[in-house]
Amino acid sequence: MNRVFRCVYGLALVLAMAATARAEVRLPTLFSNHMVLQAEAEANVWGWANAGEKVTVSLAGQTREATAGDNGRWQVTLDPLPAGGPHVLSVQGENTIQVEDVLVGEVWLGSGQSNMAMTVSRAADFDQEKAAANLPQIRMFTVERKVADEPQEDCQGQWVIATPETVGNFSATLYFFGRTLHEELKTPVGLINSSWGGTPIEAWIDVSMQQTLPELEPMLKRYDESIAAYDPEKAQAAYEKSLQRWKQAAQRARTGGETAPRRPQPPVDPKLAPRRPGVLYNGMIAPLVPYTLRGFTWYQGEANANRGTAELYGLQLKTLIANWRGQWKDNELPMLFVQLPNYLKPQQQPSETAGWVLVREEMLQTLRSVANTGMAVTVDIGEAEDIHPKNKQDVGRRLARWARAQTYGKDVAPSGPLYKSMEKRDGKIVIRFDYADGGLVAQGDGRLEGFAIAGDDRQFVWADAKIEGETVVVSSPEVKAPQAVRYAWATNPKANLVNRAGLPASPFRTDEWEE
Repeated sequence: MNRVFRCVYGLALVLAMAATARAEVRLPTLFSNHMVLQAEAEANVWGWANAGEKVTVSLAGQTREATAGDNGRWQVTLDPLPAGGPHVLSVQGENTIQVEDVLVGEVWLGSGQSNMAMTVSRAADFDQEKAAANLPQIRMFTVERKVADEPQEDCQGQWVIATPETVGNFSATLYFFGRTLHEELKTPVGLINSSWGGTPIEAWIDVSMQQTLPELEPMLKRYDESIAAYDPEKAQAAYEKSLQRWKQAAQRARTGGETAPRRPQPPVDPKLAPRRPGVLYNGMIAPLVPYTLRGFTWYQGEANANRGTAELYGLQLKTLIANWRGQWKDNELPMLFVQLPNYLKPQQQPSETAGWVLVREEMLQTLRSVANTGMAVTVDIGEAEDIHPKNKQDVGRRLARWARAQTYGKDVAPSGPLYKSMEKRDGKIVIRFDYADGGLVAQGDGRLEGFAIAGDDRQFVWADAKIEGETVVVSSPEVKAPQAVRYAWATNPKANLVNRAGLPASPFRTDEWEE
């Protein structure tokens, strides 16, 4: 009897514990201590509980109630709150959750590849930045990297307050962007960093949207074929052979006092690869929806900067913007992105078209064609030998200029000169610009560099370029009847045109000639 009683009692205890676990109200990881809620906007709060369970949410004098649906999910919407805090977010059902030190301010999501992921500890002047980082009203939530076949409900991460001890692990671009806003607006700033080095843009877009675009079909097909062809045993065998060869080569290098070659990486199932279309959207963006945001920042493009893929980048970037705005149900959410910086060998020829150049152009065209977008031009602050330039301070500040001017209505130039139009006149071409605020300037010795001109033969030569008011007049004695102008048209171009705010002009071309 005792044995039977113990079994029955044990089973009852297990069932009771399971019922209790099911009854517990749960919040997404984003709703945790030190979080920042968006100010002056309706703020969504959601989570999970037993189906039919009543949930009460309280914050800053507001109380809202919801009932969990059949899938256990519940959601409430708080009325707009003024910036400030700290507050306590209370969520009560069968249990009670208290989220401490909640601030209300400006919330931005930053995403992309390694230049967004790059930390403050790797940026320029880290010792100074570390010492100055006693900024308790700036917090960052870094989304743990995750690949997923289907959209996820939650992610892993935590809100971290900016201090000298913590700031080294913050995304540098996102931190310097947020710090600029904090200094300007005098309000708390919450930054959500969801990034992964080396990843292409297609990984960050819902694959179902990509499947509707005929232009992307060949790319999607290639990924599908790689998944179908993957043989884990063959891949492992090939890796082990490569590893053995590497060990031998490394030993020879050490013996000869030379640098050892890079160690081969273990095989990765292409189904689980972070480059696969949609998998990072599923694992690292979908769980953030519908956390109320002010906008997005994006620093990516390097992984797509090859001929054959670069030409699609504008379509992909527009799709990503539409995808994310659609998920947040706000077609006006700002998207601010970073144009690729100067990189590799300095420009030698008047026109050097490469995938890197075309991605820049695709970004510029997206800026022109999609409302509420902004683009930080960085063609002057890259590094020839480092794909991860250390000057992330100016990157963040330039992104913040767009936000200050466009989102917050401040009287500040959002950008350097952007090509607007051209006019042929007396054997010359006159170029007009947007954002020539206060006039145009040639940095350095006052002579403009980086302009090239071509006639009907489409052969570009270096041009004479002179500033006249808010225009640049371009000509060459070698081109009697000019047809087109290009500026800074190379991966690492000559470029010294700025406006009075000291902001660089974006590379551009006036033609649409195929290369």
